[in-house]
Amino acid sequence: MTALLSPAGTVGTAGTAAGLPAPAADRALDRAEDRAESERLAAGFVRGDEDSFTLVYRRWGTLVYTLAARSLGDAREAEDVAQQTFLAAWRGRHGYHAVRGPLPGWLVGIARRKIADAHAARSRRTELAAAHAAREGAGVPGTAERPEAALDRVLVTQELRKLPPVQRHILRLAFFDDLTHVQIAERTGLPLGTVKSHARRAILRIRRSVAEGSPAEGSSA
Repeated sequence: MTALLSPAGTVGTAGTAAGLPAPAADRALDRAEDRAESERLAAGFVRGDEDSFTLVYRRWGTLVYTLAARSLGDAREAEDVAQQTFLAAWRGRHGYHAVRGPLPGWLVGIARRKIADAHAARSRRTELAAAHAAREGAGVPGTAERPEAALDRVLVTQELRKLPPVQRHILRLAFFDDLTHVQIAERTGLPLGTVKSHARRAILRIRRSVAEGSPAEGSSA
C-alpha cells in the first residue's frame, strides 16, 4: 500500500486519508460493509431467494426472539412469536421497501404486532381457564349462574397468575390445547409423574382459592 505523509509529518496509510484515526476509519468501513451486506440480503429476501431468507433469519432471529422474550417472559412463546414473525415477513416480503427503512426495523415492527397478538391470546386463555376452573372448583351444578360466579372467576384468575411458570404452562396445554398428561410430557420433556403432580397441585390450589373465597364473601353479606 502506498504510504502517505500525514499533516503532522509522520508516515500514515491510505486508511487515514480522510483524516480519521485508523480505528475510526476501520469502524466506518465496517459499518459501510455491514450496511451493504444488509441491503444485499434484503434485496435477495424480497426476490424470494431462500438462501437469503435463511441468512436473514440467522442474522436477526436473535433480535426478534430477545424482544419477544423480554415482553412475554416465556421462552416457548417467544420462539413461537419469532417463527410467526419471519413467516409473516416472508409471506409479505413484497410489502418491504428499502426507502422506508432498513430490513431489521421492518422485522421489529412485525414482531411487535405478533407480541401484541400473543398478549391478547394469553388474556383470552386466562379468562377461559378462569371460567372453567371456577365451574370445576365449585363442584355443583349451576355454578356459572350463581351470583358469586364473578368472584370465583376473579379469584381463579389471580391464582393462575400466581402459579409457577411450569404449572401454568401445563394447565394451558391441558385446557387450551386439550392434551393428555402423556402428550404434555412428550411436549415438555418432563416425566409423566412430574406432569401429573404439577397439574394436580395447580388445580387443588385453584379449587382451594375458590372454596375459601366464596364463603368469605357470603359471610360478609
